[in-house]
Amino acid sequence: MILNKISIINFKNIREATLLMSPKINCFIGNNGEGKTNLLDAIYYLSFCRSSFNPIDSQIIKHGEDFFVLEGLYHDDKGDAMSIYCGMKRGTKKHFKRDKKEYKKFSQHIGLIPLIFISPNDTSLIDGGSEERRRFMDVVISQYDRSYIEALAAYNKALTQRNSLLKTENPDETLLDIWENEMARHGGQIYNKRNNFIKEFVPVFQSVYNSISGNKENVSLNYVSHAQSGPLLDVIRNSRAKDCILGYSLHGVHRDDLNMMLGDYQMKREGSQGQNKTFVLALKLSQFDFLRKTVSNTTPLLLLDDIFDKLDADRVERIIGLVSGKSYGQIFITDTNRDHLDRILDKGSFSYKLFMVDNGEIKEKMDV
Repeated sequence: MILNKISIINFKNIREATLLMSPKINCFIGNNGEGKTNLLDAIYYLSFCRSSFNPIDSQIIKHGEDFFVLEGLYHDDKGDAMSIYCGMKRGTKKHFKRDKKEYKKFSQHIGLIPLIFISPNDTSLIDGGSEERRRFMDVVISQYDRSYIEALAAYNKALTQRNSLLKTENPDETLLDIWENEMARHGGQIYNKRNNFIKEFVPVFQSVYNSISGNKENVSLNYVSHAQSGPLLDVIRNSRAKDCILGYSLHGVHRDDLNMMLGDYQMKREGSQGQNKTFVLALKLSQFDFLRKTVSNTTPLLLLDDIFDKLDADRVERIIGLVSGKSYGQIFITDTNRDHLDRILDKGSFSYKLFMVDNGEIKEKMDV
């Protein structure tokens, strides 16, 4: 997939910008807090119908303004063109359109423009709660399997209904049976899809990690789920008495996790800053490789936000070698200076553009 042009109005600190993009590498230079990450988030929004950082759409509108608009003009790997539009006024719902036709459900759009966003916040995959690691799996699988999104929505609805019943003084057991059956049915689908994904994903991840680290460490991912303890319906029902006391559901795929391992130990306990960052970068670059092979007719966009900090020179060099290779398509990179970017650009004769970002204003630098 190639983003040819993006138009932005009142998105975070960006008042207005219309940018023509390079089909290969686009570099954004500026100090911290000037709006580089906001530009990448606008591109992310056009893929996922939401911000990567803030789930509240009204807070994305620029301070003092009443609306925001995003529009992207794309073409896929076959050369077919399409336009994506998103707009929202304060106090109203947002509108998402493809080629001027509005979506009935935002889920219909997910996966159309596959995208990988790598940012400093990704360290939460290691040191954050299990919800971060479930979201990691969900974001990848939902981009190539639309039925997965539907199963997630149905499971979460059943979970919410069961939790509401558990909070009542005398829960209706018939209703509990209904929602537990729904949790088990959809939860089983989610478990199978997550389990299959991890089995296929781990070898890709280990290969990418070894490329960055120079084969210095052994890493792995271990998927953990209550569905591995036996039939999911039995696991949920056996916990009903305790759940009634606590007022929420202790068991189910909403508690799934990924153990991120460095050798025989948890990465979050043993990994250095550089190893943690290498681990996360490898996870995200492996997402790219995985989606490139599973999503038909298009190569994912790759967004790299200030990724080189806290990495030694050897690892930076290997990352540059990876992303400047032919297997990667269109790339968007931010940094506070040109040093790393010049090293990437020196790697090949591919097309690139350089943009300067200053207080929400984005201007292409012509004398590159």
